[in-house]
Amino acid sequence: MASSSSTILFLHLLVLVLLLFLFSSCYSQQPYINNVQANCYGSNASSALGYTCNGVEHSCTSFLTFRAKSPYLSPAVIAFLLSADASNISRLNSVIDVGTLSSDELIIIPISCSCSNQYYQHNASYTIKTLSETYLDIANETYQGLSTCQALMDQNPFDSRKLAVGDQLVVPLRCACPTINQTKAGIKYLLSYIINWQDDISTLAQIFKSDYQSILDANELKEKSTYFPFTTLLIPLTTEPTALSSSRPSPEPSASEAKPPPAGGGGSSHTGLFAGVGVGVGLLLLIGALALFFCLRRREKPPLQKGEPVSSTTEYEDLPLKSTSLSSPTTPYHLASSLQSALDWMTVYKFEELQKATEYFDEKHRIKGSVYRVLSTISHSSLIRLSGFCLHEGDTYMVYEYAEMGSLSDWLHHMKGKSDSSCLTWSQRIQIACDVADGLNYLHNYTNPPYVHKNLKSSNVLIAKDFRAKVSNFGLARALADEEGLQRLTRHVVGTQGYLAPEYLEHGLITPKLDVFAFGVVLLELLSGKEATFEREGEEKGEILLSSAIEEVLSGEDVRSKLRGFLDLYLRDDYPFDLAFATAELAKRCVSHDLNSRPTMNELLVSLSAIYNSTLDWNPEGLASSRSASTVYGR
Repeated sequence: MASSSSTILFLHLLVLVLLLFLFSSCYSQQPYINNVQANCYGSNASSALGYTCNGVEHSCTSFLTFRAKSPYLSPAVIAFLLSADASNISRLNSVIDVGTLSSDELIIIPISCSCSNQYYQHNASYTIKTLSETYLDIANETYQGLSTCQALMDQNPFDSRKLAVGDQLVVPLRCACPTINQTKAGIKYLLSYIINWQDDISTLAQIFKSDYQSILDANELKEKSTYFPFTTLLIPLTTEPTALSSSRPSPEPSASEAKPPPAGGGGSSHTGLFAGVGVGVGLLLLIGALALFFCLRRREKPPLQKGEPVSSTTEYEDLPLKSTSLSSPTTPYHLASSLQSALDWMTVYKFEELQKATEYFDEKHRIKGSVYRVLSTISHSSLIRLSGFCLHEGDTYMVYEYAEMGSLSDWLHHMKGKSDSSCLTWSQRIQIACDVADGLNYLHNYTNPPYVHKNLKSSNVLIAKDFRAKVSNFGLARALADEEGLQRLTRHVVGTQGYLAPEYLEHGLITPKLDVFAFGVVLLELLSGKEATFEREGEEKGEILLSSAIEEVLSGEDVRSKLRGFLDLYLRDDYPFDLAFATAELAKRCVSHDLNSRPTMNELLVSLSAIYNSTLDWNPEGLASSRSASTVYGR
């Protein structure tokens, strides 16, 4: 009898505990995402997948914010992107459906928010347009942080690293419904606000007529918590929001006024802000004079009337070239004025000539590396050269030297197994590494002011017909004019996962060592044939950065055996192992976490030239057609 009473008492207590848990979960708020959206493969935080279904209602009316950016400059176009209602957007923002919005104007988007499995979301639909698009680009650039790469990977069946043109994606947009606590406090709606560069919660509270403390509570933030761009902040509202005037991003800080954020969070009296990884849609405006870059692949076309660019007339069918990640074919008309000084050395093409040469701008002729900051003073054999341009109806088209063999990424990652001739030999890989080092060394040490490329990766290394490498895509190139030291700071951290140096990710620090780190990753790609992030084999499966993998390979016991297993199987042991070992050690130094431990590009060029010369001695027949190292790399 006593035992039965104890059992009943235990069951009552268990039920009480469960009820308390459920009750408390209804009252709990939503944890802030805290920049985990920048780590697509290394973070499994639930906050990246969406806001938990802990509200009173299973579905509700909610609101998103979106900053008008080309081509999303009208309610109708924005509504199509976000699967929203254009008339409601127009009503709420006091603009007609097809009216043109100002660039960066903050628009409020009413949506229906529903619980799907365990997360609230509003589903939009997106079709992949170019081969170079990634889940991170779509989440941070196209949707401005309203979704995350983790949520896209979780809710779509496609391989995150093999997205194809035409793939139809479900895009879960971040939204939430009020909890019991919020409802009792008079909160009727939650607005998902996309954080901007220098947003302050006090100011946001005033703009949206919300309460400062309720915003902190809604996001489980403290007064000195740090928050990041490309993430959302829930704004509790007691009434439907009204049209806003506009919200413009603050200018990027100069080197003299910007400081790295303190480790571990904010030290200011209000909530801090630090730029997370991601490519903003405003990139086109930020990086200045951008242009369309079309590859002049010709198939017995008539010659251009005003002089041909540096290009080959040879057909190249086996290497279909990839599309650019920036899809807009237009640039501001004011770009024309910046080109006036270059007219004396560039060819001016007729629009009809470019139409014929590119088969009316067929996508198959567009290649990666298509944006270029017009740097007319830069000229080097290892850098893609600007050949000419065309002005047509306010659009500017730039024509560049043609590297007919495609990108290094194609050769290392997308063509293996097709034929023996589609695999780079050891000699060709070292030649390419030397060319890339030579081009970067020129940028760092022989231009005035010196430049940092900022976007080096294997897809931005193009291969000419003699297997000489040329660095392309200078859209993010940055001049380092600070006389007190070759470094700058930025809050606009952009780039490709796996190539970004730690100091750039963490503090926005820009120095030549940023390129050195990325070069080290490219060097590791040349050695291993693996991508910058790849799937680990064996018992410990999962994504791993190539820059981290080399540390494991070259440490501990049996290093030489581990290195042999790390090197590209397609080399088939046809390489000098000692030179491969020296190259791997060099790459490891390049990707050191401490930027001061990395070599300079000049030191790298000297070391690689020595490896190149030794490769000549190892296999002189294989490099008979190549120019000597002393001729190519000597200064």
